[in-house]
Amino acid sequence: MPANDATVNARPTTAPLEKTALRRELKRRRRALPPQAQRLAAKKLCERLKTLPEIQRARRVSFYLPVHGEIDPTPILAWLRARRVEVYLPVLRPLAKNSLWFVAYRPNTPMVKNRFNIWEPAPRFSAQRRHRLPAWALDTLIAPLVGFDAHGHRMGMGGGFYDRTLAFVRHRRPAPRLIGVAHACQEVKTLPTDPWDIPLSAIVTDTKIVRP
Repeated sequence: MPANDATVNARPTTAPLEKTALRRELKRRRRALPPQAQRLAAKKLCERLKTLPEIQRARRVSFYLPVHGEIDPTPILAWLRARRVEVYLPVLRPLAKNSLWFVAYRPNTPMVKNRFNIWEPAPRFSAQRRHRLPAWALDTLIAPLVGFDAHGHRMGMGGGFYDRTLAFVRHRRPAPRLIGVAHACQEVKTLPTDPWDIPLSAIVTDTKIVRP
């Protein structure tokens, strides 16, 4: 398989070994991008995010702090705050398996690294309800992808954090819009899917916008 090929063949199956191998390859690709390419991709990503109605209309947005080569959405932060948008970060929910809280991210929010070495609001800050927002009260969530295809199917890290946290969207309306973001090199021809996958409103990369 050529390392610089922009797509990977994947049969439509949920076989764990196949998904694990594909996930490993796609994570390798994004980590292999040089710093200059990462910065340029982040700039182009955020330019496209600003054009989305799901972002333009939102008053409460969750995004993430990138690790391990994930495309960086943080250049959009100043633009969001200038528009008086409330910004939240996903936080590992204590005493709950693979579930998330959404905690206010402000200039004075105390930050720590979680067990995955990802920066997030500190536990004492997150534990106070006045700093949290229920997932259903968010307008838009910007979430990192490991892989995606042209049909809008997505592959995450495999922990199911967003799927568990957002399972309510199947029977509750209105619901927050979920925007997946990734580098263009993370696109595959066909992705395996599972019945519990939460559908995306859009996928945005440094080169295009995909609508399922």
